[in-house]
Amino acid sequence: MLQKKNIVPTDSVIGVDLGGTKILACNIKNGKIINSHQVGVPKNGTQVDVLSALYECIDKVIDESTIGIGIGVPSVVDIKLGIVYDVQNIVSWKKVYLKDLLFERYQIEVFVNNDANCFAIGEKYFGEGKNYQNIAAVITGTGMAAGLVINDKLYNGFNCGAGEFGMIPYLDHNYEYYASGQFFENIHRTNGQDVYQAAKKNDKKAINIFREYGNHLGNALNAILYSIDPEVIILGGSVSKGFEFYKSSMWETIHTLAYSTISENITIRVSANPKIAVLGAAALYFDSKQIKMKV
Repeated sequence: MLQKKNIVPTDSVIGVDLGGTKILACNIKNGKIINSHQVGVPKNGTQVDVLSALYECIDKVIDESTIGIGIGVPSVVDIKLGIVYDVQNIVSWKKVYLKDLLFERYQIEVFVNNDANCFAIGEKYFGEGKNYQNIAAVITGTGMAAGLVINDKLYNGFNCGAGEFGMIPYLDHNYEYYASGQFFENIHRTNGQDVYQAAKKNDKKAINIFREYGNHLGNALNAILYSIDPEVIILGGSVSKGFEFYKSSMWETIHTLAYSTISENITIRVSANPKIAVLGAAALYFDSKQIKMKV
Protein backbone atom coordinates (compact mmCIF):
# COMPACT_ATOMS: atom_id res chain seq x y z
CA MET A 1 0.00 0.00 0.00
CA LEU A 2 1.25 3.50 -0.76
CA GLN A 3 2.18 5.60 2.24
CA LYS A 4 2.78 9.20 1.18
CA LYS A 5 0.09 11.84 1.03
CA ASN A 6 0.70 12.78 -2.62
CA ILE A 7 -0.81 9.52 -3.81
CA VAL A 8 -3.63 7.47 -2.30
CA PRO A 9 -4.59 3.81 -2.85
CA THR A 10 -7.41 4.78 -5.22
CA ASP A 11 -5.00 6.57 -7.58
CA SER A 12 -3.56 4.65 -10.51
CA VAL A 13 -0.49 4.99 -12.70
CA ILE A 14 -0.11 3.71 -16.26
CA GLY A 15 3.02 1.75 -17.08
CA VAL A 16 3.97 1.24 -20.74
CA ASP A 17 6.58 -1.13 -22.13
CA LEU A 18 7.34 -0.02 -25.68
CA GLY A 19 9.35 -2.62 -27.57
CA GLY A 20 10.36 -3.14 -31.14
CA THR A 21 7.47 -5.52 -31.87
CA LYS A 22 4.81 -4.88 -29.21
CA ILE A 23 3.43 -2.26 -26.86
CA LEU A 24 2.06 -3.30 -23.47
CA ALA A 25 0.20 -0.83 -21.24
CA CYS A 26 -1.03 -1.60 -17.74
CA ASN A 27 -3.11 0.30 -15.22
CA ILE A 28 -1.46 -0.17 -11.83
CA LYS A 29 -3.33 0.64 -8.66
CA ASN A 30 -2.11 0.05 -5.11
CA GLY A 31 0.82 -1.96 -6.49
CA LYS A 32 -1.28 -4.32 -8.60
CA ILE A 33 -2.10 -4.53 -12.31
CA ILE A 34 -5.84 -4.04 -12.64
CA ASN A 35 -6.08 -3.77 -16.42
CA SER A 36 -3.76 -4.30 -19.37
CA HIS A 37 -3.78 -4.07 -23.14
CA GLN A 38 -1.24 -5.07 -25.77
CA VAL A 39 -0.91 -4.17 -29.43
CA GLY A 40 1.67 -4.87 -32.08
CA VAL A 41 4.02 -2.18 -33.34
CA PRO A 42 3.13 -1.40 -36.97
CA LYS A 43 5.90 -2.96 -39.04
CA ASN A 44 7.63 -0.26 -41.09
CA GLY A 45 5.06 2.19 -39.74
CA THR A 46 5.56 5.92 -39.75
CA GLN A 47 6.12 7.86 -36.56
CA VAL A 48 2.41 8.72 -36.53
CA ASP A 49 1.43 5.06 -37.09
CA VAL A 50 3.42 3.95 -34.06
CA LEU A 51 2.09 6.82 -31.95
CA SER A 52 -1.46 5.83 -32.91
CA ALA A 53 -0.80 2.28 -31.72
CA LEU A 54 0.65 3.64 -28.48
CA TYR A 55 -2.39 5.88 -27.92
CA GLU A 56 -4.73 2.97 -28.60
CA CYS A 57 -2.96 0.90 -25.98
CA ILE A 58 -3.06 3.61 -23.32
CA ASP A 59 -6.66 4.58 -24.14
CA LYS A 60 -7.77 1.03 -23.31
CA VAL A 61 -6.42 1.14 -19.74
CA ILE A 62 -6.46 4.75 -18.55
CA ASP A 63 -9.32 5.85 -16.29
CA GLU A 64 -10.42 8.80 -14.16
CA SER A 65 -8.17 7.71 -11.27
CA THR A 66 -4.97 7.84 -13.34
CA ILE A 67 -2.49 10.48 -12.17
CA GLY A 68 0.62 9.63 -14.20
CA ILE A 69 2.16 7.69 -17.07
CA GLY A 70 5.57 6.03 -17.11
CA ILE A 71 7.00 4.60 -20.31
CA GLY A 72 10.11 2.53 -20.92
CA VAL A 73 11.75 2.48 -24.35
CA PRO A 74 14.79 0.66 -25.79
CA SER A 75 16.63 3.81 -26.77
CA VAL A 76 18.69 6.78 -25.68
CA VAL A 77 16.47 9.16 -23.70
CA ASP A 78 16.68 12.81 -22.74
CA ILE A 79 14.99 12.25 -19.40
CA LYS A 80 14.37 15.89 -18.56
CA LEU A 81 12.67 16.69 -21.86
CA GLY A 82 11.28 13.20 -22.48
CA ILE A 83 12.80 12.93 -25.96
CA VAL A 84 13.65 9.46 -27.30
CA TYR A 85 16.27 8.90 -29.98
CA ASP A 86 16.76 6.00 -32.41
CA VAL A 87 14.38 3.51 -30.82
CA GLN A 88 15.59 -0.03 -31.50
CA ASN A 89 13.64 -1.78 -34.26
CA ILE A 90 11.33 1.22 -34.84
CA VAL A 91 13.07 2.86 -37.77
CA SER A 92 10.73 5.85 -37.95
CA TRP A 93 11.46 6.92 -34.37
CA LYS A 94 14.68 8.88 -34.80
CA LYS A 95 13.75 11.77 -32.51
CA VAL A 96 10.36 11.79 -30.82
CA TYR A 97 9.20 14.33 -28.22
CA LEU A 98 7.33 11.57 -26.44
CA LYS A 99 6.75 13.27 -23.09
CA ASP A 100 5.21 16.35 -24.71
CA LEU A 101 3.04 14.29 -27.02
CA LEU A 102 1.65 12.15 -24.21
CA PHE A 103 1.11 15.14 -21.92
CA GLU A 104 -0.71 17.00 -24.67
CA ARG A 105 -3.09 14.07 -25.14
CA TYR A 106 -3.67 13.00 -21.52
CA GLN A 107 -2.88 16.12 -19.43
CA ILE A 108 -1.19 14.17 -16.64
CA GLU A 109 2.45 13.79 -15.61
CA VAL A 110 4.61 11.70 -17.95
CA PHE A 111 7.99 10.06 -17.28
CA VAL A 112 10.16 8.48 -19.97
CA ASN A 113 13.28 6.38 -19.48
CA ASN A 114 15.20 3.53 -21.08
CA ASP A 115 14.32 -0.10 -20.52
CA ALA A 116 17.33 -0.96 -18.30
CA ASN A 117 16.48 1.85 -15.88
CA CYS A 118 12.85 0.74 -15.83
CA PHE A 119 14.00 -2.78 -15.01
CA ALA A 120 16.01 -1.49 -12.05
CA ILE A 121 13.34 0.72 -10.54
CA GLY A 122 10.72 -1.96 -11.19
CA GLU A 123 12.74 -4.45 -9.16
CA LYS A 124 13.09 -1.84 -6.42
CA TYR A 125 9.34 -1.29 -6.10
CA PHE A 126 7.85 -4.59 -7.23
CA GLY A 127 10.54 -7.28 -7.33
CA GLU A 128 13.72 -8.65 -5.85
CA GLY A 129 15.07 -5.24 -4.81
CA LYS A 130 12.35 -4.27 -2.34
CA ASN A 131 14.57 -4.61 0.72
CA TYR A 132 17.66 -2.90 -0.70
CA GLN A 133 18.74 0.71 -1.11
CA ASN A 134 21.62 0.13 -3.57
CA ILE A 135 20.89 -2.07 -6.57
CA ALA A 136 22.48 -3.02 -9.86
CA ALA A 137 19.85 -4.63 -12.08
CA VAL A 138 21.61 -6.30 -15.00
CA ILE A 139 19.85 -7.28 -18.22
CA THR A 140 21.54 -10.16 -20.02
CA GLY A 141 19.64 -10.76 -23.22
CA THR A 142 20.27 -9.53 -26.75
CA GLY A 143 22.72 -7.13 -25.12
CA MET A 144 24.00 -6.31 -21.66
CA ALA A 145 23.15 -3.19 -19.68
CA ALA A 146 22.32 -2.30 -16.11
CA GLY A 147 20.01 0.05 -14.30
CA LEU A 148 21.25 1.48 -11.01
CA VAL A 149 19.44 2.44 -7.82
CA ILE A 150 21.64 4.39 -5.41
CA ASN A 151 20.43 5.39 -1.95
CA ASP A 152 16.87 4.36 -2.84
CA LYS A 153 16.67 6.48 -6.01
CA LEU A 154 17.17 5.63 -9.66
CA TYR A 155 20.53 6.91 -10.91
CA ASN A 156 20.46 7.85 -14.58
CA GLY A 157 23.80 9.60 -15.04
CA PHE A 158 24.18 12.98 -16.73
CA ASN A 159 23.29 11.65 -20.21
CA CYS A 160 21.10 8.70 -19.18
CA GLY A 161 24.18 6.56 -19.81
CA ALA A 162 24.83 5.16 -16.33
CA GLY A 163 25.02 1.38 -16.16
CA GLU A 164 26.32 0.68 -19.68
CA PHE A 165 28.78 -1.87 -18.35
CA GLY A 166 28.36 -4.01 -21.46
CA MET A 167 30.32 -1.42 -23.45
CA ILE A 168 33.42 -1.63 -21.25
CA PRO A 169 36.35 -3.22 -23.13
CA TYR A 170 36.98 -6.85 -22.18
CA LEU A 171 39.37 -9.33 -23.80
CA ASP A 172 39.28 -8.61 -27.55
CA HIS A 173 35.81 -7.03 -27.53
CA ASN A 174 33.64 -5.87 -24.61
CA TYR A 175 31.58 -7.40 -21.82
CA GLU A 176 28.43 -7.47 -23.93
CA TYR A 177 30.17 -9.68 -26.51
CA TYR A 178 30.92 -12.31 -23.85
CA ALA A 179 28.37 -11.78 -21.04
CA SER A 180 25.06 -11.41 -22.90
CA GLY A 181 23.11 -13.67 -25.22
CA GLN A 182 25.61 -12.69 -27.94
CA PHE A 183 28.13 -15.04 -26.32
CA PHE A 184 26.44 -18.16 -27.63
CA GLU A 185 26.53 -16.95 -31.24
CA ASN A 186 29.87 -15.15 -31.07
CA ILE A 187 31.84 -17.95 -29.45
CA HIS A 188 29.93 -21.17 -30.15
CA ARG A 189 27.88 -20.36 -33.27
CA THR A 190 24.63 -21.38 -31.63
CA ASN A 191 21.87 -19.64 -29.70
CA GLY A 192 21.18 -19.47 -26.02
CA GLN A 193 17.74 -21.06 -26.18
CA ASP A 194 19.09 -24.21 -27.85
CA VAL A 195 21.91 -24.44 -25.30
CA TYR A 196 19.43 -23.96 -22.47
CA GLN A 197 17.13 -26.73 -23.72
CA ALA A 198 20.10 -29.07 -24.14
CA ALA A 199 21.43 -28.26 -20.68
CA LYS A 200 18.04 -29.15 -19.17
CA LYS A 201 18.52 -32.59 -20.74
CA ASN A 202 21.91 -32.83 -19.02
CA ASP A 203 23.85 -32.41 -22.26
CA LYS A 204 27.51 -32.15 -21.22
CA LYS A 205 28.55 -29.79 -24.02
CA ALA A 206 25.70 -27.38 -23.23
CA ILE A 207 26.52 -27.44 -19.54
CA ASN A 208 30.16 -26.65 -20.30
CA ILE A 209 29.10 -23.74 -22.53
CA PHE A 210 27.06 -22.30 -19.67
CA ARG A 211 30.00 -22.80 -17.32
CA GLU A 212 32.19 -20.80 -19.70
CA TYR A 213 29.52 -18.13 -19.90
CA GLY A 214 29.39 -17.94 -16.10
CA ASN A 215 33.10 -17.11 -15.97
CA HIS A 216 32.63 -14.21 -18.36
CA LEU A 217 29.53 -12.95 -16.56
CA GLY A 218 31.40 -13.18 -13.26
CA ASN A 219 34.10 -10.90 -14.64
CA ALA A 220 31.44 -8.43 -15.81
CA LEU A 221 29.81 -8.46 -12.38
CA ASN A 222 33.20 -7.91 -10.76
CA ALA A 223 33.54 -4.73 -12.82
CA ILE A 224 30.21 -3.61 -11.36
CA LEU A 225 31.29 -4.53 -7.84
CA TYR A 226 34.52 -2.59 -8.19
CA SER A 227 32.63 0.39 -9.62
CA ILE A 228 29.61 0.88 -7.40
CA ASP A 229 29.69 -1.80 -4.64
CA PRO A 230 25.90 -2.44 -4.55
CA GLU A 231 24.05 -4.46 -1.92
CA VAL A 232 22.40 -6.68 -4.50
CA ILE A 233 22.76 -7.55 -8.17
CA ILE A 234 19.55 -8.64 -9.87
CA LEU A 235 19.86 -10.55 -13.13
CA GLY A 236 17.19 -10.33 -15.81
CA GLY A 237 16.87 -10.95 -19.53
CA SER A 238 16.64 -14.19 -21.47
CA VAL A 239 20.00 -15.62 -20.38
CA SER A 240 19.06 -15.38 -16.71
CA LYS A 241 16.68 -18.31 -17.27
CA GLY A 242 19.74 -20.55 -17.37
CA PHE A 243 21.07 -19.29 -14.02
CA GLU A 244 21.17 -22.75 -12.47
CA PHE A 245 23.68 -23.84 -15.12
CA TYR A 246 26.15 -20.98 -14.75
CA LYS A 247 25.79 -19.75 -11.16
CA SER A 248 28.61 -21.98 -9.86
CA SER A 249 31.26 -20.73 -12.30
CA MET A 250 29.92 -17.18 -11.92
CA TRP A 251 30.48 -17.32 -8.17
CA GLU A 252 33.92 -18.87 -8.60
CA THR A 253 34.94 -15.85 -10.64
CA ILE A 254 33.30 -13.37 -8.26
CA HIS A 255 35.31 -14.85 -5.40
CA THR A 256 38.53 -13.87 -7.20
CA LEU A 257 37.66 -10.25 -6.38
CA ALA A 258 40.57 -8.49 -4.66
CA TYR A 259 38.32 -7.35 -1.80
CA SER A 260 36.86 -10.42 -0.14
CA THR A 261 34.48 -8.39 2.02
CA ILE A 262 32.67 -7.22 -1.11
CA SER A 263 32.45 -10.66 -2.75
CA GLU A 264 31.30 -12.29 0.49
CA ASN A 265 28.59 -9.73 1.19
CA ILE A 266 27.08 -9.29 -2.27
CA THR A 267 23.67 -10.84 -2.85
CA ILE A 268 22.74 -12.00 -6.35
CA ARG A 269 19.13 -12.68 -7.29
CA VAL A 270 17.28 -13.51 -10.48
CA SER A 271 14.26 -11.48 -11.54
CA ALA A 272 11.08 -13.45 -10.93
CA ASN A 273 8.31 -11.13 -12.16
CA PRO A 274 7.48 -11.50 -15.87
CA LYS A 275 5.75 -8.10 -15.88
CA ILE A 276 8.67 -6.22 -14.32
CA ALA A 277 9.29 -4.07 -17.44
CA VAL A 278 5.84 -2.50 -17.42
CA LEU A 279 5.74 -2.29 -13.63
CA GLY A 280 9.11 -0.58 -13.78
CA ALA A 281 7.77 1.97 -16.24
CA ALA A 282 5.02 2.83 -13.75
CA ALA A 283 7.60 2.96 -10.97
CA LEU A 284 9.22 5.94 -12.72
CA TYR A 285 6.34 7.96 -11.29
CA PHE A 286 6.84 6.60 -7.76
CA ASP A 287 10.60 7.21 -7.95
CA SER A 288 10.09 10.81 -9.06
CA LYS A 289 7.97 11.44 -5.96
CA GLN A 290 10.16 9.30 -3.70
CA ILE A 291 7.05 7.37 -2.69
CA LYS A 292 7.70 4.53 -0.28
CA MET A 293 5.81 1.27 -0.51
CA LYS A 294 5.16 -1.32 2.16
CA VAL A 295 6.97 -4.60 1.51
